[in-house]
Amino acid sequence: MSASRARLAQSSLKASAILWFITATIGQWIFVYYILKAYGPNTLAGNFAGWDDTGLISGYVDGDLFGNLMFALHVFLAAVVTVGGTLQLTPQLRKRFPALHRATGRVFLTVAVFLALGGLWMTWGRGTRLSDVGALGTSFVGVLILVFSAFTLRHAIKRQIDQHRRWAMRTFIVVNGVWFFRLGLTGWFLINQGPVGHSRNLDGPADIIISFACYLIPLAILELYQRAVDARSSTPKWIMTGVVTLGAGATALGVFSAYMMLWSPHL
Repeated sequence: MSASRARLAQSSLKASAILWFITATIGQWIFVYYILKAYGPNTLAGNFAGWDDTGLISGYVDGDLFGNLMFALHVFLAAVVTVGGTLQLTPQLRKRFPALHRATGRVFLTVAVFLALGGLWMTWGRGTRLSDVGALGTSFVGVLILVFSAFTLRHAIKRQIDQHRRWAMRTFIVVNGVWFFRLGLTGWFLINQGPVGHSRNLDGPADIIISFACYLIPLAILELYQRAVDARSSTPKWIMTGVVTLGAGATALGVFSAYMMLWSPHL
């Protein structure tokens, strides 16, 4: 294999990853705008009951001061961690402002752990779930956030930069597990022109599969992408270029469907 062909394969693989990241970042910032627009005005006005206008399972509960506070923190910190995650994985910012990268990284991991623990508490402690089976996928991703965040921090402390970077990307995927679920479920509805395999309690066969697949598939693609980057042969690089490009297309479809079905009605 010539050096030029090897460089082309590596460049194509990198370009596909950039395409996916740009697509995901656009979708994530749209989600942040939705959070601020849908919940910000009601919160600032003290109209906490207005949180439920977005069709929440359990948002504002009269008399539940602690639960309401946890919900508000969970929602607005989700916006913080979403913005922070995209900034953390932007190479230009990481290289030009390393001190800022380290500071925002600490904030990102701290907030991610808080959201994971808070999400688990709201699901099983506060009872913010439609069914036990339907809540398993989001609960499992909460556990993965705690595990992956620990590995990310551990490798950063040990200055094992390459391993730290890889675990940071894994953490980015699982932290956005619920975002991926929204994209996956609405994308499924769009493709099938209806809620095939879906139930109101989110315990239909499609609901359960998507609740796990929405982050396990991106994690698998990320692992294969990393192996392709490290591979000497150009074949896995070309294969993963196609896979990641398709992933960017699927993400774009999911962002569009989530925007049309979930976010735009409340903007």
